[in-house]
Amino acid sequence: MGAVMQARPRVAVIGAGAAGLAAVKALRDAGVAVVCFEAADQVGGLWVYGAPDSPAYRTLHLNTSRGRTEFADHPMPADWPDYPDHTRVAGYLADYADRFGLRDDIRLRHTVERVTREPDGTWTVAAGGPDGPVAVTVEAVVVANGHNRAPRLPSPPYPGTSTAEQLHSHDYRGPEQLAGRRVLVVGGGNSAMDIAVDASYAAERTLLSLRRGVWVVPKYLLGRPSDTLNGALARRLPWRLRQRISQTMLTATVGSPARYGLPAPTHGFLQDHPTLSDGLLSRLTHGDIEARPGVAALDGDRVEFTDGRADHVDVIVWCTGYRVEIGFLDPGLLGGGADTLPLYRHVFHPEAPGLMFVGLMQSTGSAFPLVEAQAKLIAAQLAGRYALPDPQRQRAACRAELRAATARWGQRRPAMRVDFDAYLAELTRELASGARRGTAAGAGR
Repeated sequence: MGAVMQARPRVAVIGAGAAGLAAVKALRDAGVAVVCFEAADQVGGLWVYGAPDSPAYRTLHLNTSRGRTEFADHPMPADWPDYPDHTRVAGYLADYADRFGLRDDIRLRHTVERVTREPDGTWTVAAGGPDGPVAVTVEAVVVANGHNRAPRLPSPPYPGTSTAEQLHSHDYRGPEQLAGRRVLVVGGGNSAMDIAVDASYAAERTLLSLRRGVWVVPKYLLGRPSDTLNGALARRLPWRLRQRISQTMLTATVGSPARYGLPAPTHGFLQDHPTLSDGLLSRLTHGDIEARPGVAALDGDRVEFTDGRADHVDVIVWCTGYRVEIGFLDPGLLGGGADTLPLYRHVFHPEAPGLMFVGLMQSTGSAFPLVEAQAKLIAAQLAGRYALPDPQRQRAACRAELRAATARWGQRRPAMRVDFDAYLAELTRELASGARRGTAAGAGR
């Protein structure tokens, strides 16, 4: 028999990155007893460079501006740059834990192995720790362990075999890995752009392959961090109108992606995760990065592309994203998969009361303010200040939200997609609506 924790917390939080820390703080603020399990030996999650499972690389910086990333109750220092590096962000999260006394409730080096729903509706969380197995039974579980840990490679794989070294962006740590080599970076997200720019200064030759077009946004527009401009519009305009304004502004300031040899986007701006890069477009125009379309086949050290061209490469960096896996939950609770899970307001599992999620989403902006708002919603519910609608209404809301998301984002994980500003406003309204529901229910008793 393993050791059983002596404390009787009401809630278990899994993960002590930004999402888990926000959850622990919100629960503590609401007077809800909590225990948090974190597999690493320090808080901070993916921002801790060199930590196990962290995808952070040496040149990693925020891709959202400081003012749009910070927690509402813990501002980033005013003298920091607009786009801080990973060291500052990891330190910021550690300071957050210290300032609000969160470490007392966090069990570091504890890996959650199984979460089980008991017949009476409680949950048992089993974890492996440095002193052996640990188990705790709680009223609720908050899953906040992130979804950037299981690298996703092209599936099905491209035809042929490659003799080039292959690595996923998850295993990239710095440009020294690419020095003096012929490098192909595959992907159109922020990591792909960062790694391609890194390679362009260190590699013998740098190619960037994009299967489909993306909108590349400079980190500054009109002298301001670019995400602040869209944020100002979001408070007044629907996303379709913001899209037209933003695309016009981008085309006027930096031109179309085709001008740089990149494929034309098939989706409008604000209909995919934004790709931000100050360096990419400049390196393309200087010839230090060469654009290629999608990969067609692999043949030894040759890569064939869909336009018929072929190039010899020494290393391929697959920046092809991550699988969303939550291995400690019963697959029956995840339906068709964690990335398709219908959650009420992206937080509450309608079929399993007491199972909640913080951070299981893909935002058009920063995650930090959103996980903070999600955590406050959970804390209010567990403290009795917020009431959920009945399960039927929750499921109906999930279906309506999925229809709207699919219309905007297509089949690219619509169940996880949120518009940063619209979702933040929605969570504020939801908190107020839930408070009214709770008041009405109390008055009816």
